[in-house]
Amino acid sequence: MEPVSLSRSAVVAYQDLLRLHLDERAASLMGSIEERHRNGRVYLYERFRIGTEMVSRYLGEDRPELRARLEKAETLKAQSEGRRQRMSQLARTLRAEGLLTTDRDTGSLLLAFSRAGVFRLGGTLVGTSAYGLYQGELGVRMDAEELAQTGDIDIASFERLSVALDDTVDENPGDILNVLKFDPVPGINDQQVWRWRQSHSEAIVEFLTPAFGEESVKPLPALGVSAQGLNYLNFLLADPIQAVALYRSGVLVQVPRPERFAIHKLIVADRRQGGPDQIKARKDRAQAAFLVAVLAQDRPDDLAEAYEDALSRGSRWRERIGASLKRMPETVERLKGMG
Repeated sequence: MEPVSLSRSAVVAYQDLLRLHLDERAASLMGSIEERHRNGRVYLYERFRIGTEMVSRYLGEDRPELRARLEKAETLKAQSEGRRQRMSQLARTLRAEGLLTTDRDTGSLLLAFSRAGVFRLGGTLVGTSAYGLYQGELGVRMDAEELAQTGDIDIASFERLSVALDDTVDENPGDILNVLKFDPVPGINDQQVWRWRQSHSEAIVEFLTPAFGEESVKPLPALGVSAQGLNYLNFLLADPIQAVALYRSGVLVQVPRPERFAIHKLIVADRRQGGPDQIKARKDRAQAAFLVAVLAQDRPDDLAEAYEDALSRGSRWRERIGASLKRMPETVERLKGMG
């Protein structure tokens, strides 16, 4: 599918909706701001009192845009009613412009996870659910058939970050999934639960985390779940971005950077071998090809940086990327054309 641009009004509406959701999150500030330094980075928390106890709540990595929002939190609180009305108007505008919406089951789950703090605490939506959200970020239309899916949702996070944050979700994802009629699927060997299946739809929710060698199940304390370790996932999760899923007046989530998503799909496609995985591999290559086509035109520097980063990580990385690209001559030409 060749990229087709959204109208300028749709692009502006999406950017405005994302900005308002970020304002809404900052407006929830209840206490004073605290800095914590780890591994050369600065993380922001709010400290507030509940009864006689002081509580800390993670806000995000220290960035100028987050600082600016937190500094005007009181003003943002006062604007809450008007902001929410505007968010609803913008969501209606985006639907009228033809942006693909999130189905009810997926939307309600993302909303519950967002309210619980899953995305605030490092959870990143990956897979086709994330891919569909790039329509607003990149200002392009996507084929409804291409995004057809079973409702599967994959959420990933770094184990080290989850441990270091010293904060936890307001409601355990397992409890949320239980209410939404998802049943836990224990692991074969150790009975750790990192996957849930919905009985009436066969939809699956999985929690994932980067692995560096053995792909074992690891804890994600901040999210209150275990996660399946996967190699190469660290590349995908670096420096994620915020996005809005089009459900109700929008749901603020976190997704990988689109250029990293595209290159990671080339790697994943080569890992899938035989049987049903062949169908998934074709879908991986199709998603990578579409994103490369958009990014090579609109964000060539970002794409080139991600591509070179992946190639620099070792011969195995280059072999997997090269194996996928052998099936994708047009994508090869686009990547060559960035030089």
